[in-house]
Amino acid sequence: MEFLGNFTLVCDRSDQLAQLTEQFYLELTLFSDWQTPPKIILAEREPVRFLAGLIAAVSAKCPIFLCNPNWAKQEWKQVFDLVQPDIIWGTSYKELVIDNNKTNYQLPITNYPHIMIPTGGSSGKIKFAVHTWETLTASVRGFTEYFQLEKVNSFCVLPLYHVSGLMQFMRCFITGGKLVISAFKELADYQLNQLEAAEFFISLVPTQLQNLLQNSDLTTWLSQFQTVLLGGAPAWDEILEKARYYQIPLALTYGMTETASQIAALKPDDFINGKVNSGQILPHAKVVICNDKGDILNTNQTGNITIQAESLALGYYPLAANQQPLAPTFSTDDIGFIDNKGYLNIVGRNSDKIITGGENVYPSEIESAIKATAMVSDVCVVGIPDQYWGQAVTAIYVPKNLDYSIAEIQNLLKDKLSKFKLPKHWIPVEKLPRNSQGKINRQQLQEIATYHIR
Repeated sequence: MEFLGNFTLVCDRSDQLAQLTEQFYLELTLFSDWQTPPKIILAEREPVRFLAGLIAAVSAKCPIFLCNPNWAKQEWKQVFDLVQPDIIWGTSYKELVIDNNKTNYQLPITNYPHIMIPTGGSSGKIKFAVHTWETLTASVRGFTEYFQLEKVNSFCVLPLYHVSGLMQFMRCFITGGKLVISAFKELADYQLNQLEAAEFFISLVPTQLQNLLQNSDLTTWLSQFQTVLLGGAPAWDEILEKARYYQIPLALTYGMTETASQIAALKPDDFINGKVNSGQILPHAKVVICNDKGDILNTNQTGNITIQAESLALGYYPLAANQQPLAPTFSTDDIGFIDNKGYLNIVGRNSDKIITGGENVYPSEIESAIKATAMVSDVCVVGIPDQYWGQAVTAIYVPKNLDYSIAEIQNLLKDKLSKFKLPKHWIPVEKLPRNSQGKINRQQLQEIATYHIR
């Protein structure tokens, strides 16, 4: 099919991509006499079927909702109530779809298909950022220009329904590169010598990087990649130091679903030479730091991160029928600053900020300090309502060894953190709730902490 271009796919049944795309496309032609194009839910588990459905929907100019096939029944009900799809590819919960009492939103008719990408699932409320082929290709242009590439090859171990996996496909598809797809859990069994890693990008979240660094063969293999993009959640010092020791060409990234992946990235040479921040801004984007009043701040002043980008989503589904594309400005929930060399530094999330005894505390700083003690394998810091402090800094942690005492950890923190930043409560758990991208469900941990301390 001509719309597959020069793109090469390597995965199970990848030789059937053209045939499957044709089948999906022919199914959509049955709806050609509809006044508005059919809304499609795409939840195919097989990568080749997922990509075939996506390519067919975009070619037929049909709005498509990318979905996680592992969502629970209640999550699917939430999605079906919102979307009211006409076509469902991949999910087994089709009996939940029809509800005539729900509003059936229609997207505004445009010359380009809408691509809805899920976000916000870790908090229990699924939203869809509304993208177009144009916003996604703008992200690809910024990426290739920043990394000075004509063709992008990617080894993908992230889900295609998530922006982190989807954009790997987009970069390869647009530039005529090669996309190799493997389940992360099967990575150790992958024939590593089949891949010329030096010609490939790989994208990871911190927990995946941590797992790979525990295997010497995979660590050596990882060091051979052209670039290892790291994002999805904040990385902690321990794994960054280990990655630098083994000369892993890490590119720390900053971006989100709303911006169609990264709008800032630290190049591998900068990382190897000791920098630890989110790098410089990609060409398709502009970042300014603002105070609470919206005034633009100067270099090295900390404030709210505001993004202007050609890759910015139009908004969240449903868009109003008469809504025009938004001005390309997005005020994030992130706090940070831009240093003298134009590098973006992330301090934390505004909504995660803890105000204790009148002092502002950002959990990421405390979490990094606790992880640096090497006495915990995972940790999350939250603020719990407290009559005296306003909020009490509380650490929920997974101990590495039951022989370690809280007093030992606290003693190591005294020289690293101001007294008001030291956790007043410590709650040991077996595991922290994280989603597939490694992001912690802070709302759930807030409830756990409140229950333990009351």
